[in-house]
Amino acid sequence: IVFEREMYGRNIYPPVAGLPSLSRLMKDGIGEGMTRKDHPHLASQLFAAYSYVKDVRNLASVIGEEELTPLDHKYMEFGEAFEKRFVSQRKDEDRSIEETLNLGWEVLRNLPPEELHRVSDEEIEEFYQG
Repeated sequence: IVFEREMYGRNIYPPVAGLPSLSRLMKDGIGEGMTRKDHPHLASQLFAAYSYVKDVRNLASVIGEEELTPLDHKYMEFGEAFEKRFVSQRKDEDRSIEETLNLGWEVLRNLPPEELHRVSDEEIEEFYQG
């Protein structure tokens, strides 16, 4: 697990840096029959979108947020929601895997469905639409 000082500075607890903290073992313990059928694709989509957020933030630091495209702004909104609602957890919070997966879909709703390339159309129909 890798922690990120910048997230800590924005009061995101725990300040887990999701991208460098990826587990190589996760793929063997998730999915239908273990967690939920959409888990592998959802995790992949969340990490891919968050990776793009990091790129957009770097770009914004050079050209300014006002110069970002409308889609880039959507990714910025996703990034905020991902960190503050998905990653961040109160010390007394006990979130189930089902709640966590549903929350993953909630934060993805900050992005248009045509940006979701790592989840299936069936998963979008079942989970993204709410």
